[in-house]
Amino acid sequence: MDNFINTLKEGFTEIFKNPLSLATLIGVVILILALIKFKKINLDAKIMSRIGIALALATILHLIKIVDLPNGAGSINLGSMVPILIIAFMYGPEIGMLTGFLFGVIYLIISPYILHPIQVLFDYPLPFMAVGLAGYFKNKKLLGTFVGMFVRFIFHFISGFLFFGQFAPEGWSPMIYSLVANGLVVGGNLIVVLIIIALLPINRIIKTSNNFTL
Repeated sequence: MDNFINTLKEGFTEIFKNPLSLATLIGVVILILALIKFKKINLDAKIMSRIGIALALATILHLIKIVDLPNGAGSINLGSMVPILIIAFMYGPEIGMLTGFLFGVIYLIISPYILHPIQVLFDYPLPFMAVGLAGYFKNKKLLGTFVGMFVRFIFHFISGFLFFGQFAPEGWSPMIYSLVANGLVVGGNLIVVLIIIALLPINRIIKTSNNFTL
């Protein structure tokens, strides 16, 4: 028994010493917890159709670039996260996260950049799933938008730090490079999304939408 406990302690010590192993553990745990949450969601035809519309709009808006950043760092688009945020505000964080997760899968299909399985996890399903956290702030939509996008940034930052350090300019550490590159991309998109959310009558859109029946 003592040997088993010591082996377990050594295993956890090694995990916490290795950033990639730690990221793998965190990413897999988050993904498992999310999938458990998703299994409990009851989806009717109306919700599924609205998720489908939101995903289509998010994909179209993603393809409309406002700014392409240099060196393939990413781009600022025409508010692709807005449809996902509206779903989160309309139905809550669980369905919002599911919608974001599905968008991450679509994004992976249409614009894949694969270096490592964990990089895929931290660059595609997890960050866009995080945008759905905005659903916890239905009455404070700008705050919810900021929280969802900030958690998205954290996932991209981890991926950039672990996997994209090779692209850092000379004299830059992987951490600084990831902070700047992802800060520009996510920060720029956050500004666009905040402006759109501030201008859109979200409550009226949700109320009008709820009055429609399929």
